[in-house]
Amino acid sequence: MAKVSMTVNGKPASGEVEGRTLLSSFLREDLGLTGTHVGCDTSQCGACVVHVNGKAVKSCTMLAAEADGAEVSTIEGQAAPDGTLNAIQQAFQDHHGLQCGFCTPGMVMSAAALLKDNPKPTEGEVRAYLEGNICRCTGYHNIVKAIMAASGQDVSAIAAE
Repeated sequence: MAKVSMTVNGKPASGEVEGRTLLSSFLREDLGLTGTHVGCDTSQCGACVVHVNGKAVKSCTMLAAEADGAEVSTIEGQAAPDGTLNAIQQAFQDHHGLQCGFCTPGMVMSAAALLKDNPKPTEGEVRAYLEGNICRCTGYHNIVKAIMAASGQDVSAIAAE
């Protein structure tokens, strides 16, 4: 067992973990932050995306011990303390960028990373960035629309596929 300490959503968090404990497991099981979903355990689906030191990572591929001392942001830390959705979350709601919601936390976290690095992405850039995130329900069109809307762009010209 090893002790890990990190800052999660702006608050200190620590615990004892086995060396093989994944960051996704630590967040979900030890910290109770179940918004980080695990869909595949093989780094294919992107439902487990969180930010570690400002970078988007698939938490099912990172050991909790690797995040020792890091700043970690999860979907639970995206809304304001009063529950007000951030711009990306609101755009997903406004543009119907979710259905079952299983992929949504990872999509929102990936979108936040994209918009941090590229505040005004093209439709093609959004689609390329989301290659590591799988959605089985939406067909991606409204997810792309939501991300573009969150970036402040006019989405009325985005054609349905």
